[in-house]
Amino acid sequence: MSKRKAGIVGGAGYTAGELVRLLLHHPAVEVGAVVSSTQAGQPLYSVHDDLLGDTDLLFQSELNGDEDVVFLCLGHGNSREFLLKNFLPPTTKVVDLSNDFRLAADREVVGRHFVYGLPEANRETIRTADSIANPGCFATAIQLALLPLAAAGQLNDAVHVSAITGSTGAGRGLVETTGYTWRTGNVSVYKAFTHQHLGEIGETLVGLHSGFEKAINFIPYRGNFTRGIFASVYTTCELLIPEVQKLYSDYYHDAPFTVISEREIHLKQVVNTNKCILHLEKHGDQLLITSALDNLLKGASGQAIQNMNLLFGWPETAGLQSKASFF
Repeated sequence: MSKRKAGIVGGAGYTAGELVRLLLHHPAVEVGAVVSSTQAGQPLYSVHDDLLGDTDLLFQSELNGDEDVVFLCLGHGNSREFLLKNFLPPTTKVVDLSNDFRLAADREVVGRHFVYGLPEANRETIRTADSIANPGCFATAIQLALLPLAAAGQLNDAVHVSAITGSTGAGRGLVETTGYTWRTGNVSVYKAFTHQHLGEIGETLVGLHSGFEKAINFIPYRGNFTRGIFASVYTTCELLIPEVQKLYSDYYHDAPFTVISEREIHLKQVVNTNKCILHLEKHGDQLLITSALDNLLKGASGQAIQNMNLLFGWPETAGLQSKASFF
């Protein structure tokens, strides 16, 4: 079987490093150009140290031009500019990991139409797309907690979310709040009620539950760990817990990476995997959904590969059978 060629733009960041690690072992993909404007000519392992012994590829200054799929791992605001300045053939698939194309009003550029790439909500639309806007990490964790309720028309009250993320969620650039000495033994709130992922969450929920206008009250936290997201989501729900459990099991019956746990969950179950694990509880009239995923995999690069698999008609799980880092 001839392999599809993949290119990565913005190759020095965390999400690009995760993509390379996964794609090197993908059965249907050959890693081609890994582009970095600051590292061109240097081996990939000079930045992504753990790739030493896995690949001798060098960073390049531009794509090769023969890519079947290009992953854009650029800073927010730069993907649109890249596509405006660099021609990609219409046959080349694009998966963008920034927030440039996630909202409906922003999805058109140079003849491309981006589809919002949350497989659990848009699987069939993704299969026929040419370009994918990969969801945000918090957005993925929160939406997966709420999709079954929205699809059943059961989002009838405000939604309250408290969620914590590891330091890799802030990217590779060093600022005070990502440094070891600041994060260690420390937790803080940021962008309370104003986080940039709220827009894409709202659009998806309204798409499933027409007329949903209730508030999504989101408090994000910076955690003192490197990777993972743990979200606690609660809202009023009249359904009994057996009804809720059936609702979620039915909705996710064909979703290979979204798992419902009967027991309380924790981050070590999902770190280094493409899984999102959910747990459901009722407390009076409040339904509590806890959601856990790896922000760099199901929240970014793993989901990008899941989307690529759908684009090319491959098994959704191809190249994503990784093991949780439990101990």
